[in-house]
Amino acid sequence: MKRLCICEICSCGRHRCPHRPTALYGKPNVTCVLTEYTEKYPAYGRYNPPQSLKPKPVNHGDRGRMDGTTTFKTDFIPYVVTRRPGKQQAEYKPKPGDIDLGTTYKQDYSLYEVQPFAPSRPSERVRTTGHKMDTVPTYKEDFRQWEMCKRELKKPDLTYHPPDAKFHGHTTFQDDFLSRGLAPRESFKPSSIPKMSDTPFDGVTSNQQCYVSHPLEARWVKDPEPYKPSSQPLQDLTTNRRDYQGLPGQLPQSYKPNPGKVTSDVPFQSSTEFKERFQQWPVALPRLHKSLQYVSPTEHMDMSTTSGSVYVQHNIQPFISAKPFNRPTKSSAPFQVCTTMRDDYQPWEVKRQAMIKKPEEMQRATGRMDHLTTFKAHFTPHELQPNVSFKPAHAPLRADAPLESGTVYSTEFTPKRISVCPASYDSLPGFVFEDSDDRGHRFYRKLPSKDLNKMAAGMAVAVVS
Repeated sequence: MKRLCICEICSCGRHRCPHRPTALYGKPNVTCVLTEYTEKYPAYGRYNPPQSLKPKPVNHGDRGRMDGTTTFKTDFIPYVVTRRPGKQQAEYKPKPGDIDLGTTYKQDYSLYEVQPFAPSRPSERVRTTGHKMDTVPTYKEDFRQWEMCKRELKKPDLTYHPPDAKFHGHTTFQDDFLSRGLAPRESFKPSSIPKMSDTPFDGVTSNQQCYVSHPLEARWVKDPEPYKPSSQPLQDLTTNRRDYQGLPGQLPQSYKPNPGKVTSDVPFQSSTEFKERFQQWPVALPRLHKSLQYVSPTEHMDMSTTSGSVYVQHNIQPFISAKPFNRPTKSSAPFQVCTTMRDDYQPWEVKRQAMIKKPEEMQRATGRMDHLTTFKAHFTPHELQPNVSFKPAHAPLRADAPLESGTVYSTEFTPKRISVCPASYDSLPGFVFEDSDDRGHRFYRKLPSKDLNKMAAGMAVAVVS
């Protein structure tokens, strides 16, 4: 017979075997239902699965009083610490005797008498005479200033000559244009005066004339059906109550230690290693360095220099420039500020021309403005009469025929038998439990028809008794 798992027996899709994905190396001879990894994977004899180095979660109880010693306290050995001696500097002692300041340059170099170099260029001869130098150049001597007369202009006389007649200020347009006057146009706009009719107003419409009212029948009202309670008792058993059956089991045991407060009667030791090993050393204040007070020298200071002591002053005549001095060219005659513009131009008195305006042909009104319009003046109010409404009354339409309450769902619905999932029972009916693998699958074997008939007969006898 074929073995079936609960995953294959379940018909509702809510029952599954508890899969445990941690059995990779158990029962290698049994084939797995879910994967082919264990069948196709080649095994190697030299390699074993790695062992977990994680410690087991074992609860260790109280082992007694806690010792406050540490590895630092046990391994540390105190030594006597002394101050490191400083390096003493040797005292400076000057060497006896004189210092030889001689150098190889002084020993090897011999002095020679050197005469000054005599230049081969002849000395410059300065020819001076006792006469006074005449600095008048040949240009000034030969040039004679001629009297120049004013040239006559060949430009035509374009000066403005004002007319003798009085300026009238008329243009050609004003002279040729003849004012004909403004003639008012005749208005062809129809008058806005409403035309009143003598005949009375006929308010009858075609709807009022042609509409024929028909009597409406009373709407049929369905009588409410009285409530009839069901004779069968209410089945309040839900699918959750029917399918779910609590399996007996033990509650998980907690390995958490009791939250007890660890206390001690020994007084708290507030002393630390720093307090015990610390030695206080005497500390002196830093020495301040005082600057030396300035003392002015008492001897006289020699301000002479090598240049002032060695320099010999010679009496040399200063150099005289042969360039003549620039004499300013000034004239004793007065400056003529008159120009041809000032002589020929004479300003004339010009007055601003007044704006030329035409006389107003329309005279403005002088009285107070009346805000009365033509509409207000010619409008005649009439008494309004409301129109008679011919709309039918808003009455509900009722019919004597009964209401057809049948739907497509109620006519075409076919009731089906509700089947119970066989995997919801604690002991599956028609199946016998065989074994379970390391992956968590529970396999059942289906019973033959003979065994099922015997089991059903035994259950019926048990129910009757």
